[in-house]
Amino acid sequence: MKIAVCIKQVVTRELQLRVDEARTWIRDQDASYEMNEPDAYALEEALRLKEAQGGEVIVCSVGPARVSQVIREALARGADRAIHIESESLASAGAASVAEALATAIREENCDLILTGLQSDDQGFAQTGVALAERLGLPHATIIMEVEVTGDGLRVKRELEGGWFQWVSMPLPALLTIQSGINQLRYATLKGIMAAKKKEVRTVQAPAIPPRQEIVALYAPEKTKQTHMIAGDPAQAAAELVRLLRDEARVL
Repeated sequence: MKIAVCIKQVVTRELQLRVDEARTWIRDQDASYEMNEPDAYALEEALRLKEAQGGEVIVCSVGPARVSQVIREALARGADRAIHIESESLASAGAASVAEALATAIREENCDLILTGLQSDDQGFAQTGVALAERLGLPHATIIMEVEVTGDGLRVKRELEGGWFQWVSMPLPALLTIQSGINQLRYATLKGIMAAKKKEVRTVQAPAIPPRQEIVALYAPEKTKQTHMIAGDPAQAAAELVRLLRDEARVL
């Protein structure tokens, strides 16, 4: 089975975020980076499928030169080779543009299965995987918690709302977006780190993609506080408090 895994490099969750001078992105010059957490679970699921079914795992990532950090980490964990779609402008691009760049590189690989994380830790659109499936003309399923390979395709478990789950059968090739917690992540071993240095990383330039969205401004949420005094006797005050909590605060 030939599996492609799309991974993204994001700033570490411990970073104290500050908006840059243009107020269109964060100040990331001195930031530290890590692999997007849902993508790490997608990579782990791909490695487990490879161990059970055979084949190879290809990691694909879009971004500037610094993205090589997470690519090497993925190779150290067990991926066989990588494709780096190098682009400075796509580091903060929307889901449609990133999906188009990924599709250009992945299409020629003729993969049996493509995995992405459910969403990114920075923008959180949860749209890149779905948009990529559309561009590749593949069936897809989202929020996957379990993957079973059957004789003629896949049987996958989707997480729904309210603690419910749904099993879906689908043909191959296909694309799945993986939910965090689907498995137990492995760490890169010293042997894997050394082996990663010899694995192929193919760098391609991203195609010219017109932007489909523009970040107009970023700002930190404003903290406000307001005190509302409720007059009247206890019964009237209690009734008014319930009304305010229900109709205005909307917490009831």
